[in-house]
Amino acid sequence: MNSPSKIEPSSERWNALIHPWKDTIISSDTRVRNRTLESLADGLDADDLLAVAQGLDRFHRESSNLYHRVRAHFMLAAIYRYLLPNAIPETNAGLLPYEAYQHILGRRFSEAIDALIREQTAQGPTLAISSSLARAYHQLGIQTLADQVRRSVRTVRGNQWMFRIAHPDDHPLRLNPALLRRDKETGDYPIATERTSVRMDFSQSGWSDIFFLGMDFP
Repeated sequence: MNSPSKIEPSSERWNALIHPWKDTIISSDTRVRNRTLESLADGLDADDLLAVAQGLDRFHRESSNLYHRVRAHFMLAAIYRYLLPNAIPETNAGLLPYEAYQHILGRRFSEAIDALIREQTAQGPTLAISSSLARAYHQLGIQTLADQVRRSVRTVRGNQWMFRIAHPDDHPLRLNPALLRRDKETGDYPIATERTSVRMDFSQSGWSDIFFLGMDFP
């Protein structure tokens, strides 16, 4: 993938810029892993930030570790949302390529990113492209986690009923009859205490799982 940065990819300067960001993603040392974006970006201009973005984009495409990829996605989203716009002149508002717009609407975030980077390489960085890349990388991170949840759930035989339900009556879980009997003295129903790691009701949407997967070292 080409870069709009004037810094030559894989050059000594380029590698020096990328190293602390990649190290923050993969390090097991909490002092390194928990560094703030502000500290990492201190003193970097627009060209430097674009070089970092290119390096992180290459990293997420090549990494086989899901958690490292997602951290790279969210770092890229933050660079394009919060850091790069401050280094772009306000006159560089720019336009969003229709192709990228269609990909984002269709939730084809990888394709949207490719289209936006091509436009950025051809026209230079703009506020419109930066904002769109922030959106696309953030949504790609969420999508990556959601896909992992689906894969994890589908591989467990006991969970496969969740993908065969078309009507509430198809739900295989049933109430214990004891929960339907009132206490003779108080007239109250029993209170159930759920001890499962994930809720088993109709409201379960997977967000608790995604939150869990998004944590460091779950």
